[in-house]
Amino acid sequence: MGRENNYVIGQGKTALVIDGKDNVGIALVDIDAGETCIVRLEEKEITMKVLDHIPFGHKFALTSIKKDDPVFKYGEEIGKMSTAVEKGAWVHSHNMYCERGMK
Repeated sequence: MGRENNYVIGQGKTALVIDGKDNVGIALVDIDAGETCIVRLEEKEITMKVLDHIPFGHKFALTSIKKDDPVFKYGEEIGKMSTAVEKGAWVHSHNMYCERGMK
């Protein structure tokens, strides 16, 4: 799988998706709320609407994620959701937590 297949493309906006386990995309530019994107990962394409403004470098949900479900970025679990989010929602410290180093 080449990296050229791992981008979210919509209205000139792009976001990075590295691994098939990832349930978040990473914005490579600011993406405005309401923009429609095509998510490409391996052979699969998903059309989705981004629900919130996603600043450069921030995450957004590729699928709905339930409260306490893990968040995967770059193929690794980086935390869990403190609240449920819908597909296209901004995922950041306001709605996720990490237990690493807390125990």
